Amino acid sequence: MIADLDFELLPAMSNPAGKHLGIGVVGAGFIVRDIQLVAYANAGFNVVAIASDDPENSRHVAALRGVPKSYATYSELLRDPAVEIVDIAIPPDRQLDVVHEAVSQGGHVRGILCQKPLAVTYPDALEIVRLCREAGITLGVNQNMRYDQSIRALKALLDRGELGTPVIATIDMRAVLHWQAWLRNYGRLTLLNMSIHHLDCFRFLFGTPETVFVSARQDPRTKFAHTDGICLYILEYPDGLRAAAWDDVWAGPGPDGAVKDHHIRWRVEGTDGMAHGTIGWPAYPNRQPSTIDFTTKRRPGYLFAPRWPEVWFPDAFSGTMGQLLDAVARGTEPEISGRDNLETMALVEACYRSLEERRLVRVGEVLEGR
Repeated sequence: MIADLDFELLPAMSNPAGKHLGIGVVGAGFIVRDIQLVAYANAGFNVVAIASDDPENSRHVAALRGVPKSYATYSELLRDPAVEIVDIAIPPDRQLDVVHEAVSQGGHVRGILCQKPLAVTYPDALEIVRLCREAGITLGVNQNMRYDQSIRALKALLDRGELGTPVIATIDMRAVLHWQAWLRNYGRLTLLNMSIHHLDCFRFLFGTPETVFVSARQDPRTKFAHTDGICLYILEYPDGLRAAAWDDVWAGPGPDGAVKDHHIRWRVEGTDGMAHGTIGWPAYPNRQPSTIDFTTKRRPGYLFAPRWPEVWFPDAFSGTMGQLLDAVARGTEPEISGRDNLETMALVEACYRSLEERRLVRVGEVLEGR
């Protein structure tokens, strides 16, 4: 018997009911220019305006990507009645300010997509969710690793019961990251800005864990002050599942002349099967698709290795915007809603508490405000 290899790698959110809704983008950096706007154009989304702190750069990106209007400030963009969806793509410490202004615009703003992390701290994330809820605006969060193709495929296998009950799950990342300049002011580094992808994926796949323990050291290559460079963490679930990750942003002295070995690998073992895979992102800007291989008791003697042409950057980004457009059009909760993302932010906050206090921390401590 052949396994069902239809993993919905291009889910319905890539062709949402709200495809016509006008999107205004706040920010014009690399991710907007080369990832988000490319994905939106490929999906046929309706981007109507862009604004950033650098009006000249905004005009350049608008011309490059075919965006009809470029504004000198985001305040002007937010007042445009054609902007029904606000895509906030600026540093997380500034997202709350934009949300404050967006929710006061009246009825034309119907949805907001915030980048991950939703905020630098959990209380600020709570405030963003509160503001949108009270204004009746649908809030989504761009946790885009959920739409990496191998993660979508793994989620399908788990939902179908192909692996049985999950026993242990791991992510092993060895990749030198190019930290943006604005991160220098936070003190918080890897857990907030890279590990949050893995923490959110563990939540997407298995739910929110009960407890977390973190050990971390500074990254020798990163010269500005930070508490969390190389991070190791273990998530504990009540049913016995253990999920763990090694987020190694040192990855050896490859950039300084040694041969580099960069990768992200994941593995999930269950009572009835096993799956492992790779994330293609470290090869960017080269298009290297992520992968999955799996075996299951339901089909003894087979190792399945489906492949696809799509990649995380930029193809996954049509999913994160698409799930918001679809939710706004249908009047439903987004797949990655602000309310859901609060549990990811609480998990990040619990990680920092574990690191600072050198103890196992219940995620509930943060969610309960203790």
